[in-house]
Amino acid sequence: MAKKKTATSKKTKTPRKEINFTLTKQQKIVLGSFLFFLGIALFFSFISYIFTWQADHSIIGEVNNRELKTENWLNKFGTNVSHFFIYKGVGISALIFAFLVALTGVYFFFDYAKKQLQKFWFWGILVMLWFSMLFGFFAEKNSLLSGIIGFEINDLLQDYLGLIGTIFVMLFLLIVYLVIRLKITPELVIAAFKRTKKEVISDFSSEGNAKPSEGSKTKEADPISEQVPLKNEVVEVSEKPSEAPIKKEITPPLEKIILKSDVEGDLAMEVEQVAEEEVVTENLSDKLVKDFGEFDPTLDLSNYKFPTIDLLKDHTTGGSITIDQEELEENKNRIVETLNNYKIGIASIKATVGPTVTLYEIVPDAGVRISKIKNLEDDIALSLSALGIRIIAPIPGRGTIGIEVPNKNPKTVSMRSTIASPKFQNAEMELPLALGKTISNETFVVDLAKMPHLLMAGATGQGKSVGLNAILTSLIYKKHPAEVKFVLVDPKKVELTLFNKIERHFLAKLPDTEEAIITDTTKVVHTLNSLCIEMDNRYDLLKDAMVRNIKEYNTKFKARKLNPNDGHHFLPYIILVVDEFADLIMTAGKEVETPIARLAQLARAIGIHLIIATQRPSVNVITGIIKANFPARIAFRVTSKIDSRTILDSSGADQLIGRGDMLYTQGNDLIRLQCAFVDTPEVADITEFIGAQKAYPDAHLLPEYVGEEAGTNLDNNIDERDKMFREAAEVLVIAQQGSASLLQRKLKLGYNRAGRIIDQLEAAGIVGPFEGSKARLVLVPTLEALSQLLDNENK
Repeated sequence: MAKKKTATSKKTKTPRKEINFTLTKQQKIVLGSFLFFLGIALFFSFISYIFTWQADHSIIGEVNNRELKTENWLNKFGTNVSHFFIYKGVGISALIFAFLVALTGVYFFFDYAKKQLQKFWFWGILVMLWFSMLFGFFAEKNSLLSGIIGFEINDLLQDYLGLIGTIFVMLFLLIVYLVIRLKITPELVIAAFKRTKKEVISDFSSEGNAKPSEGSKTKEADPISEQVPLKNEVVEVSEKPSEAPIKKEITPPLEKIILKSDVEGDLAMEVEQVAEEEVVTENLSDKLVKDFGEFDPTLDLSNYKFPTIDLLKDHTTGGSITIDQEELEENKNRIVETLNNYKIGIASIKATVGPTVTLYEIVPDAGVRISKIKNLEDDIALSLSALGIRIIAPIPGRGTIGIEVPNKNPKTVSMRSTIASPKFQNAEMELPLALGKTISNETFVVDLAKMPHLLMAGATGQGKSVGLNAILTSLIYKKHPAEVKFVLVDPKKVELTLFNKIERHFLAKLPDTEEAIITDTTKVVHTLNSLCIEMDNRYDLLKDAMVRNIKEYNTKFKARKLNPNDGHHFLPYIILVVDEFADLIMTAGKEVETPIARLAQLARAIGIHLIIATQRPSVNVITGIIKANFPARIAFRVTSKIDSRTILDSSGADQLIGRGDMLYTQGNDLIRLQCAFVDTPEVADITEFIGAQKAYPDAHLLPEYVGEEAGTNLDNNIDERDKMFREAAEVLVIAQQGSASLLQRKLKLGYNRAGRIIDQLEAAGIVGPFEGSKARLVLVPTLEALSQLLDNENK
């Protein structure tokens, strides 16, 4: 038995080794040298073959006879290779092939980008074939001009199209090359022709004016006008012959032309032609991208290494899913027998074996009502002696009725298998989540950014905390710390403590707080309101940037089209995770529900997403406002149909078998999954691997929030007011909106100073009291009223 286990373990390890086809620097230099000299050798061979092919034609193929000598410069190699490429190939156009081989060697030797090289090969081969076909017009069958290939293609075309049709084909291919490769268009040809015509005329006119009249010879020393350069030039100007020339930069806006008359004594007329302004071909943002490249938010942690898959364990017992034929046949017979007892015939039946559940799809006979089969749920469960029978009548999009039966020997779905799957590794999603595997044993990956919020519920011990760990693990394996931040709320104080190790990498917190993972209810309320402030600030940034969502904003910022001096910065995704929402509702009530509802309604566009889990999915916890803004839901096993309807709006969660068995919905369809299992030691290894790396100086700081209980106890003491008190008052009166974040943006203040000014403005009666996440009411309507109020205080 021990030998068999070691054999299977070796088999499971071998597929993980990937063959690396990337060449090292030394290998590229060696390969480049070989190809370059090979191309040169082919070139000399082809040139020599043109003059010596008749003398060497009789000994073609005689490679083993060392006594034979050929006239080719590269002896037998040159003769045979040249015979193949020129005589049997494309004729003298084969010289292009030699050039391409040598050019490939240069590209590999200096490690140039290979994209341009691919274009050279593509167009080079086409040009080589075109010239071979062209020479086929003038060549005989056994000629070096076209080779056999060029002659035969030309002969074939003429057989079907005739001489004129073949010429048309050749001309069409020439036009394709000129237009696509050389970018030559009729407009360019006409412009070049006009330019050449003007140059000829100007040369002719200059020759006509080259012979001056006798009367004008005396005026050559004193010209009428001097030539003015059109572009910025540095010319030497000297006032006197004895003085050294002084360099001056001349930037003339006009071009002067002298028109002379043939009539003697007539005045010459000077015409000033306005020079056209230069056209800016690129704006400032394009120039910055060209000079410095796009902004990369990951440069602060450029050496960050993503966790390896080896940190996850393979919990799959017994390898892949094994199909128990006896169990399948037994369940099939019992299902058919139970339905026959109620006179329900079956036309066909099909089984799909999953890790924990097997789906039996049946097609009933014509005339059988679906509701009749649906009502037999308990009877089928009794006949199968199984827990958690679930009937799907009908299965959406298939036209069949599904009966889900738990397997006698369920398999564990490892987090390792889902992370390593191509569906997750190749997922082009903003926030991919590998939740687990479906009944058909396929990895199920969804995008949190599209949900946009997730609601999880289930009884105690059914897999909620493991599901949260699987979600966080998915994001950590896929996203850089600069791209995503977590706000973790853990009223239990023990479920999410392991993520403290990655506080300075992935977590976000309030300023002046010691721990990033929030366990105190008061701090939860402050954090939620702080996220509302962050949401409002981000919407202001999106408004200034004239974009609609965080993806467009970050794309614009990376392209350097947004100025950081205006307050713009890269926005990471912020994901709020609440492990036990019912406890917060019991202790805080509306103080928690209100900001949660605001975030759920508005925060999707600016990259703040919510994941809320609870073990008590009752209507006083999951209210209508919460449900309306959480379209994506996960239900683990619950104890009653009422709880199932509360979380899913339908029954089914009460029939799950537990231990990670769950139902996922994002709309109308219910998908049964086996949640991926990630154990606590695995999470510890992942967080230790990341925590040991270089991190940011601190966790991502959320905006500071001052609760209502803090209030303002400041006396209306004029001497203690901030220096920018009056300016701040004018800003709020003009905007008719009282908030510290507005003062931060307009006056470039820190949040603490802006908060103190807000308190002083409240004490002075300019703004109203604190109203939660809403902006304060401005009590002064106009600037004139403000001036009158402040002047009366000074009297």
